[in-house]
Amino acid sequence: MQQAIAILDSGVGGLTVVKEVMRQLPQEKIIYFGDTARTPYGPRTPAEVSLFTRQIVDYLMQFHPKMIVIACNTATAVALEQIRSSVPVPVVGVIHPGARAAIKTTRRGLVGVIGTEGTVRSGAYENALKELSPFIEVISLACPRFVPLVEQGRFRTAETRQVIRQTLAPLTGYPMDCLILGCTHYPFISEAIAEAMGPSVTLISSADETAREISTVLYHSGQLAKASQLPVHQFFCSGDPVMFQKIAQEWLGEQIRVTPVVWQVPQIL
Repeated sequence: MQQAIAILDSGVGGLTVVKEVMRQLPQEKIIYFGDTARTPYGPRTPAEVSLFTRQIVDYLMQFHPKMIVIACNTATAVALEQIRSSVPVPVVGVIHPGARAAIKTTRRGLVGVIGTEGTVRSGAYENALKELSPFIEVISLACPRFVPLVEQGRFRTAETRQVIRQTLAPLTGYPMDCLILGCTHYPFISEAIAEAMGPSVTLISSADETAREISTVLYHSGQLAKASQLPVHQFFCSGDPVMFQKIAQEWLGEQIRVTPVVWQVPQIL
């Protein structure tokens, strides 16, 4: 049986990573878990995010994956090292790949970061960027209204464009030349973000860069899939499977089946 790449997120945002893995590594089987019942993670405490991430990883390990991908910036910021130390497979997050891409892209040395409240509060992107380039300047902005819009499937409405323009207005006065989409939900609304920021700002998708990181890790460990047939992916969510399936099928461009998961253990709510 082919070992899968297990990808988890607070909701549908990690599907942006799934799409890139499917494009870059079409032979790889994916098992995806979206915690749609408890999204968004951004406003939650680090203890809650750690608990939820641990719970999902424990669930995914029953499938014996060859890699865990934390495709949620908030969960990566809070729980990446904790998960790495507790599972016997490689664990990839989404923050360092995005930071590396921004360092390669910027010419002015001023990088913008947008993300959830939890991601921005953690300072994870700023730390990752300054580790790579100590003299880089970072301007961060929390965008708490973006994830709910994506989870509701409202990518292209006039209201969404207005919310994005209003939210990003504080950034438009800075002479940045690249902006990290520090939440995997944000590529769903990248057209409106690009419109609000203007043509001189390059958007950095952590989803694209994370897929490249996955490919690199699997290549160096000799674990790239060699299957001759295209894999059958599996999708799980903890909330409304109908909305999840609708968003996933529109984003991925193919029919999928979604299995709802009802947690049987205590939750912090």
